[in-house]
Amino acid sequence: MLLDTSGLLCYLHQNEPQHQEAVQLLDRANQKFLTHSYVLAELIALALIRRFPRPAVLAFVMDLLDNPDVETIWVDEQLHREAMKLLIDRPDKTYSLCDAVSFVLMRQRSITKALTTDRHFEQEGFIKLL
Repeated sequence: MLLDTSGLLCYLHQNEPQHQEAVQLLDRANQKFLTHSYVLAELIALALIRRFPRPAVLAFVMDLLDNPDVETIWVDEQLHREAMKLLIDRPDKTYSLCDAVSFVLMRQRSITKALTTDRHFEQEGFIKLL
């Protein structure tokens, strides 16, 4: 399962509408998770914009990095370029670069499900769990 920004925001903060569902999905999942550095950067930015407590957000991200069940891919130039190509190839879509990196990684790893509220994942043929 890929951990996307919106799913992690739901998990992180109890006032998010799908908080309980995100907590249940992650707590019951008996598998390894995948995320990437662009998700973590976006998570910090969006959480702080929503006025989540900064120390809690940073501690959460550090916990993700230290969690042996979460593999974090560090986006390099090649992955960035592959994601850019996907964006260029989809001029009718409003995907973010972060989304495009997720789609590339999910295809490379044969991952079909994402902890996300983002409909763009469904547009690319993936299963949106929230």
